[in-house]
Amino acid sequence: MTSTTNQQTPDSSASVTPSKARQVQIASTSFLALFSIVGLALYGLPFFYDFMVRDFGWTRAEVTSGNALSKLVVGPLFGFIAGWIVDRFGPRRLMMVGILMAGGALVGLSYISTLGFFYFFYLFNALGYVCGGPLPNQVLLSRWFDKSRGKAMGFAYLGIGIGGALVPQLARFLTDSYGWHTALRVIGILIVLIALPMAFFVKDSPTGRAFEKAQREAPVSIAPILRSPYFYLLAVGSMCSIAAVGGTYQNLKLFLSLDQGLGQASIATLLSLVLGASLFGRVLMGWLADRFPKKYVMILIYMLVASGIPLLFWVHSAWALYAFAIVFGIGLGGDYMIIPLMAAEIFGVRVLGRVMGIILTADGVAEATAPMLVGYLRDKGDSYATGFTLLIFLAFLGAVAVFFLPKKRSAEV
Repeated sequence: MTSTTNQQTPDSSASVTPSKARQVQIASTSFLALFSIVGLALYGLPFFYDFMVRDFGWTRAEVTSGNALSKLVVGPLFGFIAGWIVDRFGPRRLMMVGILMAGGALVGLSYISTLGFFYFFYLFNALGYVCGGPLPNQVLLSRWFDKSRGKAMGFAYLGIGIGGALVPQLARFLTDSYGWHTALRVIGILIVLIALPMAFFVKDSPTGRAFEKAQREAPVSIAPILRSPYFYLLAVGSMCSIAAVGGTYQNLKLFLSLDQGLGQASIATLLSLVLGASLFGRVLMGWLADRFPKKYVMILIYMLVASGIPLLFWVHSAWALYAFAIVFGIGLGGDYMIIPLMAAEIFGVRVLGRVMGIILTADGVAEATAPMLVGYLRDKGDSYATGFTLLIFLAFLGAVAVFFLPKKRSAEV
């Protein structure tokens, strides 16, 4: 019966014990890829939004819509396809293509002056994220690590936090020295130089070509998973939390700069603190996920996100801003990392690429639309209060959805 397919077929990642040296190489490769594609690119681009508003006369909704429209196009069209490619042929080639596209997108954005080209290069940025970001790295790590999967995922995701913490300071220094156009260009080139060499030499799995051949000859059906209510609870929970995280961070500099009048140096420090706190969050949540039911760790993460955002209502108090940076940053650190761990726990590794391809597509839609909606609400109103309240509600809703997930792998899938 299809309900026992996954139980009868052991995860290939658990059948081979790779060397420590090879595992270090894998973790380092994912660290650098996530450092570049997510840390530098995803968290670096919002730093330049207020410059585009001032220089080109665009609205907040317009500068956040590039991320939205590109992911709404790329996610549904390429998310599942990318997951299928990873499951069948391995993550390495897809990762290399993604790195090149992500770096090239930032270089292209440094030359734009019209919304048309802004959307065009944001499209390539989204493609780079899908092909070289969390999806292939989650599968790569899940294949090479078993019992210490949470720790490995936590270490690799430190790259996001470190990259995100460094990029505001790097972007501010380059902008002050050479202008924001050159700053974007340099960051785009750095993405390729940092991430591509390690990805070129990585192996797709502990058993290499034998694993890939087995995947092609005896693929595990995803149909039972798509019939499981747990798949949709995980998708809804992750969408809500990712929407809360993305909607907050993508509008944070606009809020602090244009609404609150904070200086560039102060904002860069605060953004670095958020991403710095996320480093602790990734290590802590990875450690907890190896020792406690991942379901409860996921709920804890979502509650941290929900409790951090309200502190922005007291933005004029320095303690509130620092408290927001720490609480929200810790939640941000665990948010993206816990989703593949929970998916692997419930559905197994053999179908993880396709499962995460669908879930990351759904998350991409949430991450794309939430910032644009919050920006639109601010453009139509006189403050971010309505938008931030909506994001708090979404984070709580995500925690409720996760509450109904099982602790362990279900016999249904």
